Amino acid sequence: MRAGFTRLCDMLPFRMSLSRRSLLTLPALAALPSHAQTPAWPAKAVHIVVPFAPGGSGDITARLVGKYMEDKTGQPFVVENKAGANGIVGVLSVKSSAPDGYTLMLATTSTNAANVHMYKNPGYDPEKDFQVVGVIGSSGAFLVVPADSPYRSMAELLAYAKANSGKLNFGYFNASSQVPSEVLGKQAGVEWQGVAYKAIGNAWNDLYAGAIQFMFVDLTAARGQVVASKARPLAISLPERSPLYPDVPTLAETFPGFVSTGFLAVAVPKAVPEEIKQRLNVLINEAIFSDGLHKRLIEEFALTPRKLDLAQCAAQDREERAKWAEYVKIARIEPQ
Repeated sequence: MRAGFTRLCDMLPFRMSLSRRSLLTLPALAALPSHAQTPAWPAKAVHIVVPFAPGGSGDITARLVGKYMEDKTGQPFVVENKAGANGIVGVLSVKSSAPDGYTLMLATTSTNAANVHMYKNPGYDPEKDFQVVGVIGSSGAFLVVPADSPYRSMAELLAYAKANSGKLNFGYFNASSQVPSEVLGKQAGVEWQGVAYKAIGNAWNDLYAGAIQFMFVDLTAARGQVVASKARPLAISLPERSPLYPDVPTLAETFPGFVSTGFLAVAVPKAVPEEIKQRLNVLINEAIFSDGLHKRLIEEFALTPRKLDLAQCAAQDREERAKWAEYVKIARIEPQ
């Protein structure tokens, strides 16, 4: 029998070499846990849903991080903008997607920290439905006016608002732009009106046209307008002055303790396999600390990159929700 088996092997197009030991290992290989046989990820295009319109900080950074992951894995990372309802439209589309690691979400202050306090039923629970797999960075916002605005300081803006109650309008397009405006009004004891926008581009247009007089815009999205001298920053919401903008005072210099910061991150549906979450965590941390991107995030976009593991990502997500619960409470915003 053995001689016949040997002759059969010799007749095959290649020489089979099966020792007694290798034959004995076959059952062991078959018994490997199923996750060890999971196909390599990614094996096709990955979609990153940005739940806001193009041009904002989330859109910009999602494309930068996506490009790094695309170059690293050899698979396309395609950004899709799905704006609406303070990010809720995009979030719900990711919630309903297959939990296979091929649909990611750009998680923001609005989607993961503020919406649960601003809406009675946003249709999702950021902690139960999603897992943050990487934090791109945290930052603050500018209070900006048009470059030709008569207000050249916070004091001048507030003085006019106090003397002309209800005559100033501010624009907002997410929680990070609405809540600080409302908090500032309460802190300063002034009344002004908020105007909601679906996209930041529309808000910029109205600011320059005079329909609104000021708005809060995160540093990443505002940088281009400030550098081009189209918008003038009157204050910054960080706890200390930014080394990039040392002449711009903090809000806390006028109102001690008034700090408003947010974050940008990447999240996936909770049911995505753990090995894919881990892989994404590694890729995102590599991206934000890579030679080509780390310096840009800090110097161009005023973001503070944070290298966090999955447990730390989840902890920060919870901390941000607690922090923004206080912001919304101070702003006296009634849940819709």
